[in-house]
Amino acid sequence: MRCLERIMIKGMENERIVDGLVSIIMPSWNTERFIAESIQSVINQTYTNWELLIVDDCSTDNTDEIVASFHDERIKYYHNEKNSGAALTRNKAMREASGEWVAFLDSDDLWTPEKLEHQINFMKKNGYTLSFTEYEKIDEESNPLNIYVSGPEKVTKRKMYNYDYIGQLTMMYSAKEFGLIQIKDIKKNNDYAIRLQLYKKPDTCAYLLKENLAKYRVRKASISHDKFRRKFKSHYDLFHMCDEKPAVVAAWYTCWNMFYGVLKKKNYEKNV
Repeated sequence: MRCLERIMIKGMENERIVDGLVSIIMPSWNTERFIAESIQSVINQTYTNWELLIVDDCSTDNTDEIVASFHDERIKYYHNEKNSGAALTRNKAMREASGEWVAFLDSDDLWTPEKLEHQINFMKKNGYTLSFTEYEKIDEESNPLNIYVSGPEKVTKRKMYNYDYIGQLTMMYSAKEFGLIQIKDIKKNNDYAIRLQLYKKPDTCAYLLKENLAKYRVRKASISHDKFRRKFKSHYDLFHMCDEKPAVVAAWYTCWNMFYGVLKKKNYEKNV
């Protein structure tokens, strides 16, 4: 796998950051079946000070027409010049962000209407700069799978390297605290790579808001719906090639991830 040289800009110019604004990062690629519902879940937010940054990775379906059907100036639509993958697509969206807060929603997942409002209040009240929430799983037809996912109340750096407990669709961080994050060109686990970049800042810790505020869509064709051997390799590549850990250390972290992944399902995934 080819990884590009990492670009990490540690600070944003203060004048670029708009206080109170949430920048929502949404990569898209051939998700015509789902993207309208995802966008609508953003429009339905009770917290209205947001910008939705959609970057399309050269879709060949009707994604363009569907996005164009939403007439909301808060939605900003960009295109890659060539198919670049999820990592570089997210990088482009994050470079366009100007919000005090940065959140993520893939173009097939959903938020409940109170997601942004409740999470921002939670962070402001407690002085947190990184947080995540509980969520549930749905199928391709948006039917509930009756699987409820939680996590540890506090994710330290050690826990983050043991396992990625944070659902990408629930994460929010302070741009004032972390600045602009960019990651290497990695095909899989690029959401995990974003968090490892956040945790390079000393004393970084993520806090759980114990509310179900999002819906993760389980798709048959999803790259995150993977076999064990491929998952092992993708985690090793993440730690070795993108987080620049020595081979032995990368293998160690990968083994711990496989082990803690089993524990996560046992301790934090519940059938309801």
